[in-house]
Order: sequence, then C-alpha cells, then structure tokens
Amino acid sequence: MSGTVDKNATVSHETYSRLMGFVSGMFSGVVKNAVGHPFDTIKVRLQTSQDTGRFKGPLDCVYQTMRQQGIRGFYLGFTPPLVGWIMMDSVMLGCLHNYRMLLKKYVYTNEEKLPLSGCILSGVMAGWSVSFIAAPVELAKAKLQVQYDAKTAKYRGPIDVIRKVYTADGIRGLYKGLVSTLIFRTHFVYWWGSYELLTRWFKKNTNMTDTAINFWAGGFSASFGFWTTAYPSDVIKQVVLCSDKYDGSFRSWRLAVADLWRAKGIHGFFKGFVPSFLRSFPANAAALASFEFVLRVSGAK
Repeated sequence: MSGTVDKNATVSHETYSRLMGFVSGMFSGVVKNAVGHPFDTIKVRLQTSQDTGRFKGPLDCVYQTMRQQGIRGFYLGFTPPLVGWIMMDSVMLGCLHNYRMLLKKYVYTNEEKLPLSGCILSGVMAGWSVSFIAAPVELAKAKLQVQYDAKTAKYRGPIDVIRKVYTADGIRGLYKGLVSTLIFRTHFVYWWGSYELLTRWFKKNTNMTDTAINFWAGGFSASFGFWTTAYPSDVIKQVVLCSDKYDGSFRSWRLAVADLWRAKGIHGFFKGFVPSFLRSFPANAAALASFEFVLRVSGAK
C-alpha cells in the first residue's frame, strides 16, 4: 500500500516539475525584456542601417534616438518582446527543463547527474523548439524597431505588423525568418555548455549562493559563450527580417550573407555588437537567476 502511495507521489511531483519549468520561464521573460530592450533597440538599428550610414556608432545611435524620440524611442517594439519573451522564455526554458529531465530519465540513466553532453543537447533542442514561436515575434519586433519617424511609420504596432504581413504573404510571410532563427539558436550549444561548466566551477571554487552562481554563470555564458559566437548569425537574421528582398529560405539566408559580405566585409557581420554584448550580461544573468530561483522555491528542482 505504501509503495503505491510513493509511486503516485513521484508521478505527481514529476508532472508538477515539468509544468513549473514553463512557469519559471515566464518570470525569466519578464525580467529579460525589462532589462534588455533598450540595448536591443540600439543593436537592431545599427544592424539594419549599414547601407544608409545613419549612425556613426553605438553612442551616436543612442544620442540620435534620445534626441529625436526620447526614452520612448528605446522602447519602440517593446510590446511584442514583452509578450513574446514571456512566451519564448516559457517555452525555451520550460523545454530545457523538460529535456533535461527526459534525457536523465531515458538516456543517461546510469549517471548521478546529467553530464555536459546532456546539458548541451537539452539546450540546442530547446533553442530549436522555441524558434517556431520566436520567428513571428522577432519579425514584428524588428520591423517596429527600425521605424524612425512616426509620421511615415508603416506599422502602428505589433498586431498591425502581424496583420499586414499575414494579409500580404500569409503564414509564409510570418515565418520568413525561421531558417535564420534556427541557425541562430543552434549556437545554444555554446551557451548551455558554458553555463553548465561555469556553474560547476563556481560551486566547487566559491562560497556563493545558488542564486549568485546562476546570475554570474548566466551572464558570462550568455555574453562570452553565446553572443560572441552567434552574433554574425543574429545580424543575418535581422537583415532577413527587415528586408523585403529575402523570403527567409535557406537560399535567401545565403544571399543575405553574400550581400553583407560584398557591402561591408567581415565588419558588417559585427555591426551593433557592442550594445548587444553589453545587453547580454545583465539581461541573461537576471533572467537565468530568476528562472532557477523560481524552480528552487517552488520545489520543482
């Protein structure tokens, strides 16, 4: 009788833990967007204005945005990523948590804890999973972020972007950046691999709390592990999303690469890197610390 009760309790806790992975990801999304959106706006504007020479650099972009649009200019396109990051981090980190549990249960059954290879595989699969939600969200965000004059703005908001793109090109239009998004998030191999290695190192060599470890490991792994390797893919993704020249297929992704190379050379693939790099540490450090914290206090981890 007692064996039956224990089994049911285990199943119940496993289900609860799976669900809390998605709930904890929602907290991460709110924190990430609140901290990181102004940096992201500057990054996208620099990435997509290479042909016009509108900005001399990150500081000039900040100055012009503030002078012409005020604080509001840094938060243009804020709504889609606010809703989008809640959805995306919920899916991404929820999938990450669930993939970790599944791999530990069915693949690495003899391991005391999930090995590095399992952490990396979980991260990459989570990145691919969330790409199907991220593609239309990032399309709406990018198109709004590159509107510089309210009088000539083509889109009034995220819903207007979705409506007009869908009317013109259907579902295919909303997913024009899917290939670019999948390629970009394949670099999660570096993010989650370095996150696990840093977490282990901090636990072994410091007396920091778990939340502090998650904060520092999350910040360093995102900025140095992920963005330094994935940034060129992000530039290509933004160019595809913001231009009507590319339809989002793999061939068009390659055309965007060729156009960037001809126009700017290797420098073109790192335009806007500074604000993106500066954003990545605080945004992801806070986001992962909040995700792991909610998992712990909920008893799901």
